[in-house]
Formats: sequence, C-alpha cells, structure tokens
Amino acid sequence: MSNYIHYRDYTGSIEFSEEDAVFHGKVIGIKNMISFEGDSAKALTEDFHNAVDEYLELCEKSGKQPEKPFKGSFNVRIQPELHRQAALAASARGLSLNAFVEYAIRHNVNQP
Repeated sequence: MSNYIHYRDYTGSIEFSEEDAVFHGKVIGIKNMISFEGDSAKALTEDFHNAVDEYLELCEKSGKQPEKPFKGSFNVRIQPELHRQAALAASARGLSLNAFVEYAIRHNVNQP
C-alpha cells in the first residue's frame, strides 16, 4: 500500500487518525500548506483533487505562479569533512559533486 496520492504533478501524503477515524494528508514538496481529508479512500481522493484544483485556481486568480513540486534542486547541509570526502570521491571518479550525489541518492532510493 502506498502512503502517497498523486494528481496533476502534485503528491500528497496519506495518514490515518484512529482517534478521529479519518484519513488526512498534505501536499508535499511545496512551501504552501495544502491539506485534505476524508473518511474513506474515495473521499480522501476527492478532497485531495479539490484542494489541488482550488490552489491552482487561487494562483491563477491572483496572478501568482503555482509552486511546482520537486524541481530537481535542493540545498543539503552536511558536515564539512563529509563534504570534502564527497568532493574528492567525485573527482576521483571523474564526476561533478552533483552527479556523485545524484548517483548516491538514486542508488539508495532504489534499494529495497
């Protein structure tokens, strides 16, 4: 079972509150807070779609560009010594630091 739901290039988390007997979630990968909920999978899906559609309509009406999730760049802070080691390892392999980090992430994401 997936803990995510997808619609129009947006991804939402899925959680369940046993106390409230409701599924809920929020759109991940953007700074704006977009949340949704439902008491069934169908209701959760509908509310997620409505929340994304309302966000996009609001952006259009206000003339703002909607945030695009997962643009392909992010800032990572690591210890200076690890930064140095990664840069040297990348150089030894003839890779840029970005390519080295992308490889490391890809390798770890694809692990079971």
